[in-house]
Amino acid sequence: MIGDIIKIVQDYWLLLLIGQYPNGPLGGLAATILLSVSAIALAFPVSILLALARLSKLPILSFPVTALVYFTRGVPLLMLILWGYFLVPLLTGASVPAFMTMLVTLVVYQGAFLSEVVRGGIVALGQGQMEAARALGHSNLSAMRYVILPQALYNVIPSIISVFVSTIKDTTLGYVINVPDLTFAASQINNQLLTQPFQVFFILAAVYYAICWSLTLVATMTERHITRKRAGANIPIGANVPKLEALTDQPS
Repeated sequence: MIGDIIKIVQDYWLLLLIGQYPNGPLGGLAATILLSVSAIALAFPVSILLALARLSKLPILSFPVTALVYFTRGVPLLMLILWGYFLVPLLTGASVPAFMTMLVTLVVYQGAFLSEVVRGGIVALGQGQMEAARALGHSNLSAMRYVILPQALYNVIPSIISVFVSTIKDTTLGYVINVPDLTFAASQINNQLLTQPFQVFFILAAVYYAICWSLTLVATMTERHITRKRAGANIPIGANVPKLEALTDQPS
């Protein structure tokens, strides 16, 4: 079986990497990464706006945005993809490319999840930060921009990376509307071979695992760094730190 897996990778690595490109649209792993990065890059500013709207004291902003966030988080992503793919052409009469449909759906979906991450980071700072900024002469908007948001976003970097990992896995659902991503490329290979589905989809799972595990490791390391920095324990590795017992045994 290992020999079959190696042979499949040798024969079809280009299809897994870029799909049918340049004879067709960019696909494979390149399309998956492009879709994931684009979705997070666009969802990030959307999430900040949604989080600020939810924290607003104006009901005209907070109520509809809260309803949107709860609705988006409560509906399966697959349903949103199908609604976007079939409903938009029905309402507008214009066909939308599958890649664009998937991208917009991911931006809305992940924007809702990221907004809760950003909102949690802002709330965790407490009112003291805002009061201190106002005491220094900042307006509410200026304090949020220069004092609150930089701290909140820094603290939630590990959670943002985790959402990015989730986005990469969510791109596999684009297969149902024929987005030429890595899953679609693996399906094409399986249709050509017919007799080796386990080997083909084992390769697919291994690639996704390698990407997601690497990003999860980055998130874990980042979280530890932030935790050490918060605790003021940013001590160089190898430095001679006196033991607690030695400190407590010293005469007063």
